[in-house]
Amino acid sequence: MSKNQIPNNSYTDNTSDLENKNEFLNFIAESADEGIRIDVFLSERTEKTRAFIQRLFDENLISVNGKTKKKNYKVQNGDKISVTIPMPEKTDILPEDIPLKIVYEDEHLLVVDKPKGMVVHPAPGNYSGTLVNALMHHCGDSLSGINGYIRPGIVHRIDKDTSGLLIVAKTDEAHQGLAEQISVHSFTRMYEAVVVGNLKENQFTVDLPIGRHPVDRKKMAVVYENSKNAKTDVVVLKRYNGYTHVRLFLHTGRTHQIRVHMSHMGHPVLGDTVYGNKSKTFPRLEGQCLLAKYISFVHPISKETISFTAEMPDYFKDVIEKLEKIQ
Repeated sequence: MSKNQIPNNSYTDNTSDLENKNEFLNFIAESADEGIRIDVFLSERTEKTRAFIQRLFDENLISVNGKTKKKNYKVQNGDKISVTIPMPEKTDILPEDIPLKIVYEDEHLLVVDKPKGMVVHPAPGNYSGTLVNALMHHCGDSLSGINGYIRPGIVHRIDKDTSGLLIVAKTDEAHQGLAEQISVHSFTRMYEAVVVGNLKENQFTVDLPIGRHPVDRKKMAVVYENSKNAKTDVVVLKRYNGYTHVRLFLHTGRTHQIRVHMSHMGHPVLGDTVYGNKSKTFPRLEGQCLLAKYISFVHPISKETISFTAEMPDYFKDVIEKLEKIQ
């Protein structure tokens, strides 16, 4: 196994305490995990936030080789890590009657077409107006508690200024099944974007590992230490004067993967002020021109393969129309 591959843990045990409804998880770290902070390691393996994992450390619910460790402990090869996840608590996130564009819904999950500018989950500076606030109102009592709180299960995320399709679990069973598909990269996810510059090839693959930026910890970057493999297929749809409309297929789902890969190749996503040129502006475009266009996955309950395609939003159409005029 190469350094940047996701380890296929040789030992996992998911059991539950029938009386307290607690969940117990066990992992064995491999050589590819060495040096990773344990809260980061567990966040990636459990699909839970680092903040949630850190709370478990504070409550002494995580042990390594039978002993408690600090949340900044660096994982070592062969470590046996045990996690107790207590039954979900009620959240203080308030339901808000915010319109949602739902493209599919059943009793287990729903697929929403998120608009650009909407934050997925409440965080400092964005406690209201988020997708979760809207889901709390829409779903009512039908909520997943897999993240440690009684709230809709955000299985995967897209950035605030990325629009398009997002799957939400309404039950813990659905959430777990979807999370397992994400962990083995069996989802089919296709994006469209407008990138800066003219790509030399009509089709190519970017296969470069992604990890935390060595200087700016709020950003991701192509790095070869403490990183994970990341692979993106790129197909040119149309070339314009100084810009290219592309289709992108994700083999992996790293944070900011498309934005990091395209920036590293010298062709940042148009409007991306984090990984692109902040001085490179485009009329009436706020945020990156990136759309989660298509998604296909196996329904975790019915086991049927289902697929959805998002319509091109107005802001994306506006960019294309402007590019057509400056040909």
